[in-house]
Amino acid sequence: MSNLHRIAEQAVAGAISRGLTVATAESLTAGMVTAVLADTPGASGMLQGGVVSYQNSVKADVLDVPRELLDAVGSVDADVAAAMAAGARRVCGADIGVATTGVAGPEPHDGKPVGTVFVGLATAEGTTSFGYVFEGNRADIRGQACAAALERLLEALSFEAYPA
Repeated sequence: MSNLHRIAEQAVAGAISRGLTVATAESLTAGMVTAVLADTPGASGMLQGGVVSYQNSVKADVLDVPRELLDAVGSVDADVAAAMAAGARRVCGADIGVATTGVAGPEPHDGKPVGTVFVGLATAEGTTSFGYVFEGNRADIRGQACAAALERLLEALSFEAYPA
C-alpha cells in the first residue's frame, strides 16, 4: 500500500468515526486527491464529491473564487486555495473542504516557480491555507501535493472541535 493510500485510509476512518463529510477542489492535482480517497473502502461514507478546477473560469464560476482575487494574484496563491476549499465545501455540502493549487511544471505559472503549491482547508471554523515548495518532475510535484492535501485533511479531522 502506498503512503498516499495509508494517509487516505486514516482520513476516511477519521471522518467516518466523527460523522464528517469531505469535498475537494483540485487544480494541479486534477482529481488525484479525490481518487485516492475513493480508492479507500468506506469512502462513500464520507466523500461528498470534488471539483477539478484547472481553469480560473471554473474556480470563479463553480467555486465562487472572487475574479478580482484571481486577476490580482493568479491561481497559485494561499487565498485562492482557501477560497477553493470553501467553495468545494459549499458546492458539495460537506463539513470539510480541501483544495490544491500550484505549479507542477515544467514552466513557471503566474510568476510562481515550479514546485510552488498551496493547500486550502475549509471547516465550520473558517478557512486557511498552507504553502509548500516541492522539488522533482511534474508527476513528483503532483504526488507531493496530493500527500500534503491528505495530511492537512487528516490534521483537520484530528482537531478537538470534532469529537471522536
